[in-house]
Amino acid sequence: MKQQIETLVRAALDRLTAAGTLPATVFAPQIERARDPAHGDFATNIALTLAKTAGLAPRVLAERLIAALPATPYVAQATVAGAGFINFRLTPAAWHDTVAEILIAGPNYGRSEFGAGQRVQVEFVSANPTGPLHVGHGRGAAYGAVVADLLAAVGFDVHREYYVNDAGRQMDILATSVWLRYLELCGETLDFPSNGYRGDYVWDIAASLHREHGDAYRHPARDVFAGLPADAQPEDPGAGDREAHIDALIARAKTLLGDHRYRLVFELGLNAILDDIRNDLAQFGVHYQTWYSERSLAKRGFVHKVIERLRARGHAYERDGALWFRATAFGDEKDRVLVRENGQPTYFASDIAYHSDKLARGFARIIDIWGADHHGYVPRIKAALRALGEDADRLEVRLVQFAVLYRHGEKVSMSTRAGEFVTLRALRQEVGRDAARFFYALRRSEQHLDFDLDLAKRQANDNPVYYVQYAHARVASVLRQAADRGIALDPTPGTTHLDRLVAEHELALLKTLAHYPDVVATAALEAEPHRLTHYLRELATEFHGYYDAHRFLVEDPALRDARVKLIMATRQVLRNGLELLGVGAPDQM
Repeated sequence: MKQQIETLVRAALDRLTAAGTLPATVFAPQIERARDPAHGDFATNIALTLAKTAGLAPRVLAERLIAALPATPYVAQATVAGAGFINFRLTPAAWHDTVAEILIAGPNYGRSEFGAGQRVQVEFVSANPTGPLHVGHGRGAAYGAVVADLLAAVGFDVHREYYVNDAGRQMDILATSVWLRYLELCGETLDFPSNGYRGDYVWDIAASLHREHGDAYRHPARDVFAGLPADAQPEDPGAGDREAHIDALIARAKTLLGDHRYRLVFELGLNAILDDIRNDLAQFGVHYQTWYSERSLAKRGFVHKVIERLRARGHAYERDGALWFRATAFGDEKDRVLVRENGQPTYFASDIAYHSDKLARGFARIIDIWGADHHGYVPRIKAALRALGEDADRLEVRLVQFAVLYRHGEKVSMSTRAGEFVTLRALRQEVGRDAARFFYALRRSEQHLDFDLDLAKRQANDNPVYYVQYAHARVASVLRQAADRGIALDPTPGTTHLDRLVAEHELALLKTLAHYPDVVATAALEAEPHRLTHYLRELATEFHGYYDAHRFLVEDPALRDARVKLIMATRQVLRNGLELLGVGAPDQM
């Protein structure tokens, strides 16, 4: 209906232009749902926008626009309000068309071509493969998957990508942690480093190494730790240097194992965890077109090339044995290291190369979804892209705040490095995929999310996902009741009998159904999935109110036909919306 109102207003503008009231300029009227139903159904501020151009008072121009509107059976009243707003109140017939439109479009209702095939890349999760995905990653996974699906629903050509950080220090810490646990399985006694990865999954990988190779990778603990810098101690953190200690352990592991054996341990840890991540995300309903390896950047020479480009453009310089990017010239607070003193490129250099490659692949829009703790990294990456002469505005970074779990009213504490965290898999097993996906999408990504585990499992109306799914199941139950009673339900095509839908609950439900395409478009273009969850809760509320106030399988065949079509349209929209959220639409609960 919003588009039909826009068409009417455009026709009125054309008439005033032809009459000389307005200059021959293309105007784009903004049509919005009326905030207060008492004022009507839709409103536009076009008269306020064009009053100066027309040389008329806004209210006068609004009156002339109303007079120039084409006749239509769908507008009951158009009135001037306030300083010059035009409010539209529609006839019931205008809303009746929505039911037929939904039933004809089916799963395509709400989809559009706003994106017109433009290529968009959405990169999300991209967690270091150093451990299982936890609930914080889960929120980024749910958010990214829904954003991608929403963009696809409005016509964009969406490419989903996971950037695999399979190079660098954290992966070396993981490999060393696995080897040390392996040594313990071989019978060695050692003090595990405070900066190592401690989760049970490290033991599991180490056990695989031991099963396959026995003691072949064993070295005495005294040889491993001889002469290393002291580790930090829990009782006296200042007594040692945890970073220097773990770096020395990594170097010792590489020396004692040799390149071939060290790479085997490295790859074993990487592949075990990456396979686990792939499986976890697939079970969570998240899939990618590309798993992009960080190591491939170096292998293909991309990191070296981007560094040389920065040199050639005068934005890289040497200092203290390292190579620096002159980030302050582009608004960053300080310059950043590209190549360390040991000749190794930094994560930052790899990220510049990765984003340069993204732009080279021709995406019109690139959306990165990062944890909120990376907010300071955004201007740094954009500064580097501008230094390379790239269009940094094509990169859009969305930040996702951490999700805090509560059980029995108490916060669930987590520590990733210590291995004390709730995995995404454990969350999914406890509350179910549907509840997890829906709850993650309840709030704006940049807002903190308190995840109530008890509420997510409760089969009650205060559980939002249950409330929405129950509305879908209730429609299915009505159709089953009809079959049990021998009532043949074969809804008539088109708008036949829909003029019988005049009750207050029916009109409210019709208006909410008609709003769905606008919700999908806005949620997609603004990357705000919470708009969809809020809409579905509103739709469920309208339906439950209708269900409680009216009977659907009435004796009057025409009225029964109209009401059945209305609830079937409601079921379709609920299903469409839940599908975009990655949530099931059950017929029984």
